[in-house]
Amino acid sequence: MKQILFAGVIGLFLTLVGTPLLIKLLARKGYGQYIRDDGPREHASKRGTPTMGGIAFILATVAAYFLSKVITGYPPTYSGLLVLGLMVGMGLVGFLDDYIKIVKRRSLGLRAKAKMAGQLIVGIAFAVLSLQFADNRGNTPASTKLSFITDFGWTIGPVLFVVWALFMILAMSNGVNLTDGLDGLATGASVLVFGAYTFIGVWQFQESCANAGTLTNPGACYEVRDPLDLAVVASALMGACLGFLWWNTSPAKIFMGDTGSLALGGVLAGLAICSRTELLLAILGGLFVLITMSVVIQVGSFRLTGKRVFRMAPLQHHFELKGWSEVLVVVRFWIIQGICVIVGLGLFYAGWAAEK
Repeated sequence: MKQILFAGVIGLFLTLVGTPLLIKLLARKGYGQYIRDDGPREHASKRGTPTMGGIAFILATVAAYFLSKVITGYPPTYSGLLVLGLMVGMGLVGFLDDYIKIVKRRSLGLRAKAKMAGQLIVGIAFAVLSLQFADNRGNTPASTKLSFITDFGWTIGPVLFVVWALFMILAMSNGVNLTDGLDGLATGASVLVFGAYTFIGVWQFQESCANAGTLTNPGACYEVRDPLDLAVVASALMGACLGFLWWNTSPAKIFMGDTGSLALGGVLAGLAICSRTELLLAILGGLFVLITMSVVIQVGSFRLTGKRVFRMAPLQHHFELKGWSEVLVVVRFWIIQGICVIVGLGLFYAGWAAEK
């Protein structure tokens, strides 16, 4: 358990201290945010704010994870390394997107096909590798069964699993990307979900089927390869994002950019896949789902009827245009995300209690 504490504290410290250094570096190079002309008028003042801040919490998370291993003497696990690799890979795709926006002054960054290709390469690599590296119980980091609070149903096979994993990774990475429109919104929401996954990892470790001989109810145990290490990764992310939020909250001194949003979405999907809580992620990350659906509804309605449901999509901008201040939107959306996490964890515990 010391690993979890060290990872969270180190991640927090590194981003609290390291982010202002990154802000100075990015500002000196002129790597500022490009603001869309069709966005809310209040956002024009944000033009030029340093972006690509995701670099800070990606590096801090990786450093916190490995430093916690060095301090405690525990070795890394395949599950932890794969989830971190997914985060770094998606972050690299986002970095290329941000870099093109800044250098070429093109608000759309990477071409859609190039961006999708990068995400597919990273996602396929993660999905394929996650079905390797079985432990002495035969558990690989991921499972070819669908899962909610644990695996259920029939095995879908490796090919369909790769498709399913790609869908989750793309959906969550783009969901966080859409949510990252107001100062601190995506960062704060992510902190809450990572806190939930820290708890889930610890609970699954304590109730692991590997310890069935010491459990009061072996029938309610979890077949997860490295649950405690997933908690270490989640704790490092929670601390790193919390430290980044100090500088990212309104008025933001730095934006995470696609570097950060794609990385966060990817690692959320990775944690869900490796902890066997794939469908539960839709509840734990309910705010990201809600905001993504607002874009789907807006686009679908306009194409079918020529009318818009919201004043502007994603959803947070609709409320801005209704007169809500940016801080009011962010805090209320954080509350919504907090409710989603409470409901998700409640369902997670209820599933265990029902088996008990």
